Amino acid sequence: MQSHPHGHAPQFDILVRGEGCVGRSLALALGARGLRVALLGQEPDTAVREDLRAYALNAASVSLLRELRVWDALPGDAATPVYEMQVQGDQGGAQVQFSAWQQGVSELAHIVDAQALEQALGDALRFAPHVQRVTAPVPASLTAFCEGRDSAGRQALGVRFERHASGQQAIAARLVADRPHQGLARQWFRAPDVLALLPFDRPSAGHSYGLVWSLPEARVPELLAASDDEFEQALMEASGGAAGTLRLASGRASWPLSLARASAVSGPGWVLLGDAAHLVHPLAGQGLNLGLADVACLVDVLAGREPWRALSDERLLRRYARQRALPTWAMGELTDGLLRLFASEQAALQGLRNRGIGLVDRLPPLKRWLTAQALGAGRL
Repeated sequence: MQSHPHGHAPQFDILVRGEGCVGRSLALALGARGLRVALLGQEPDTAVREDLRAYALNAASVSLLRELRVWDALPGDAATPVYEMQVQGDQGGAQVQFSAWQQGVSELAHIVDAQALEQALGDALRFAPHVQRVTAPVPASLTAFCEGRDSAGRQALGVRFERHASGQQAIAARLVADRPHQGLARQWFRAPDVLALLPFDRPSAGHSYGLVWSLPEARVPELLAASDDEFEQALMEASGGAAGTLRLASGRASWPLSLARASAVSGPGWVLLGDAAHLVHPLAGQGLNLGLADVACLVDVLAGREPWRALSDERLLRRYARQRALPTWAMGELTDGLLRLFASEQAALQGLRNRGIGLVDRLPPLKRWLTAQALGAGRL
């Protein structure tokens, strides 16, 4: 991939705006189809900073990254398989266990280091002959906005992006436990928080977790300001010691949680993908999976267009919008509904959600269906 200053770039088929995982994946996938792609984003930041994000990638996302020759380029400790997942409520006996063995697959998901994935995508782009980096917008038949939740391009188009605040924030950190995780992901659904421990192999192989803890906004400043000992004690109380003694292996980061969908994801000569098009709660771990499913769908739509149809054709791009409408709406409603159900402290809802967790565990066909949706989420 070469760099070209504004004013010296050739005509491109597609301008991809945004250099996160979705934008880079889209540029690679389109370039592999022989399309001339310009990739516009911020210049790589050479400053060393702690990135605490970890993605839970499903089988469909891993398959796409394999096709792009990115997956096998990841360092060995950057992608940790999840073999089992245990979901617990806030009452005894309210528990459901999902396993790869029961589903007939090798793993339920992979927990992937965000920084390592972005690096692997960046490395692959350097060897992509049809993709060129640009430092300013250039003429192209189609512009794909992958700029994230605060997309300036989406705003300039006049597309509405109404966010529905959840009243919660997420805290992320890396942890090390004194017991091996054995590929088991743990999640607690309680009022008013949702705690997830994602098995990881960084910094300590077999003993690390990625923490995603969704909490009411009022409690987050207190936990961020707490000493390491105080935070670890709060974690132990929340997890009941089920994962062993947990110690911080990083700093802590937080961000507000909200649900949002763009009022339109396509128009004449433009499309939205990833967080620029939709936001969902991280409790289901499907945010990047939805974005990579957007990539796969758009690439298929463009590759299957009639020879006479232009890339900018509004009717062509509506095919992408139609195919993505149901999966993104369903995942948004599911995560929002789960959050409202489990964040409520009403006794009636508490009993309902705990009975529901127990019921799922006693109905193997329902468990298989739910697991199948998670494995292929976003590719419905």
